[in-house]
Amino acid sequence: MPARLSVLLLGSVLMAFSGTAKAQAVPVSVPGPAYRVYPGDEIEVVVWGDERLQRSVRVLPDGTFAFPLVGQVVAQGQLPADLERIITAALRPQYRGVVPNVTVMVKNPSGYQFSVVGKVRSPGTFTPGRYVNVLEAVSIAGGPTEFAQLGNVTIIRNTGRQMQTIPVRLNKALSGNTSPISPSDVPAIIGGDTIVVP
Repeated sequence: MPARLSVLLLGSVLMAFSGTAKAQAVPVSVPGPAYRVYPGDEIEVVVWGDERLQRSVRVLPDGTFAFPLVGQVVAQGQLPADLERIITAALRPQYRGVVPNVTVMVKNPSGYQFSVVGKVRSPGTFTPGRYVNVLEAVSIAGGPTEFAQLGNVTIIRNTGRQMQTIPVRLNKALSGNTSPISPSDVPAIIGGDTIVVP
């Protein structure tokens, strides 16, 4: 590298650290919440050192899957690490020594689905492949139509024993209002939710 260029680069670095030049912030990617298994997900289970127990399985609509020497495993709502512990504990009686390491990976998160109905341009059921909030869900459905009542959007959520309705007001977020928007204004969508845009 030429000496003049070296001096210029060194000077730039010194200026940045001396406070005479402001260093630009580097955006940091923050991971979302850990993925929990949904019915319809395809997961791969590997029991290291025992090829007979390596397989891909799809989680059934009831939230379970069958695994050799273990039986039915309740997977819905579990983290992959939780399933590793459950399968390891169930295999322990089958081995005289230490149970081989168990690895569980989500191969295809197709169980994370939601539906958008009502006054949107492309209503339907969607599998985004990532977590989304209600505003993103409406956007994935093509956005609201001209006469949509964005102040009366409802999320219908199946909590197991009952249906929960969550009212959402998207008119503030979609009006161009620059005032702060809280997570309660645009709640996260979970698998199985239905968003109704009247």
